[in-house]
Amino acid sequence: MIFNNKLILTYTALFAAVVLVATSCSYSFTGASVPGHLKNIAIPISTDRTGSGEANLSDDFTNELINKFLNDNTLQVSERTNADAILECTILSLTDSPQVVTGGEDIQTRRITLNAKIVYRDLVKKINIFERNFSNYGDYNDSEEITSAREAAIETAIDKITEDILLGVVSNW
Repeated sequence: MIFNNKLILTYTALFAAVVLVATSCSYSFTGASVPGHLKNIAIPISTDRTGSGEANLSDDFTNELINKFLNDNTLQVSERTNADAILECTILSLTDSPQVVTGGEDIQTRRITLNAKIVYRDLVKKINIFERNFSNYGDYNDSEEITSAREAAIETAIDKITEDILLGVVSNW
């Protein structure tokens, strides 16, 4: 069997390129954008500016955010007096709107959308690392028991938005 040397070199180069790309593409979000001098972070109780009257919204939001940081372990959660950084959160809005409407104009699915303003500050260098708005949602069926379904959708929205905030802090996402 006769092989074309150019073809063999082309396939060899292509294989080497694929191997190089595959081995160099492994990455980790952990600590990717956290400045080296930051070891711990304070996360005070979030401010609720929604006017929605949702009981425990700021506490639930704050507790979930703290849990995300504890599980991630990139920055240790501490009191403000010992913190190198601080994450100040203001929940700006919580909306509940129709998402899926059937042909008879019946609402089948509703969406809870949470919006929050986050200020991430470096307390060592006394600078803002970022000030950004985050938004995420949770859906629920209108045919279910409304109170518990709505609460579950709020929990889903909190879970998603706090994950986004964590990624924003530890990976500059």
